Amino acid sequence: MRDFIQIAKEVFDLEANAILGLKEFINADFNAVIACILGLKGRLIVSGMGKSGHIGAKIAATLASTGTPSFFLHPAEALHGDLGMLREEDALLAISNSGESEEILRLIPSIKARKIPLIALSGRKDSTLARESDYFLNIKVQKEACPLQLAPTSSTTATLAMGDAISIALMRAREFKPEDFALFHPGGSLGRKLLTRVKDIMVSENLPIVTPDTSFKALIAEMTSKKLGMCLVCEKTELLGIITDGDLRRALNADKFNAIAKEIMTENPKMIDKNAMATEAESLMIEHKIKELVVMDNNRYVGIVQLYAIAKV
Repeated sequence: MRDFIQIAKEVFDLEANAILGLKEFINADFNAVIACILGLKGRLIVSGMGKSGHIGAKIAATLASTGTPSFFLHPAEALHGDLGMLREEDALLAISNSGESEEILRLIPSIKARKIPLIALSGRKDSTLARESDYFLNIKVQKEACPLQLAPTSSTTATLAMGDAISIALMRAREFKPEDFALFHPGGSLGRKLLTRVKDIMVSENLPIVTPDTSFKALIAEMTSKKLGMCLVCEKTELLGIITDGDLRRALNADKFNAIAKEIMTENPKMIDKNAMATEAESLMIEHKIKELVVMDNNRYVGIVQLYAIAKV
């Protein structure tokens, strides 16, 4: 069988170079585009025909999910009434590598008449679309990955990268945060995790608690009965430390069978507020290579949150 690995590598090189080549064309026009979009009172409508349309739909989806109201408008449908979806406070991002796509060009008179800003993504700065636009971003590539130089390949990859650059610039400008992202992604594991707070998944009842003078035997019994793999060491309502499975194993390996809780506990355990996001708790545990955090509310311990509980969200 013929080996196609080298072909794949060549495609990767061509398309990677196409993206890197865009750096040559980035100038003040990019800043102007971002300023235009940030100043919109309406939405950024994306349109393109054929392969440019498929890429445009992805760009619109990325924009919409990262804080910029956006949707894709098929240019052929726009010519038969859907152009009414655009309002005067919107802007149109039109994509055409040649800059001469008939369906896109036929939208321009209506866009101009309504004074809707037109942002063009094209590989030809001397094209009709580029000349008629208010803002132009060059997405020219030197060579398509297609050996026939017919199928849009490198050019569509470059277009998508430019769309990502616009989206990320807007995210940075808006100081878009994980919790903002979560509001647009309530479905699926990612959305649930980003919207979940520590108090929603912590264990707050029947906590394993021992005193500083609790015997080794009693400590094991408490940890076994509560099935959390750890114990809080407390003096009345004051938290002094925790004992984890790891602390217990180290004590066993050192033959500390007569030790009491305070002699094997970990002082100053890692804590987190009950209103913190689950993702923050997860990051803290991963950073410190631990599996549990003490949950606090106004300097008072109220529960335990464990890494496996976050993984189940």
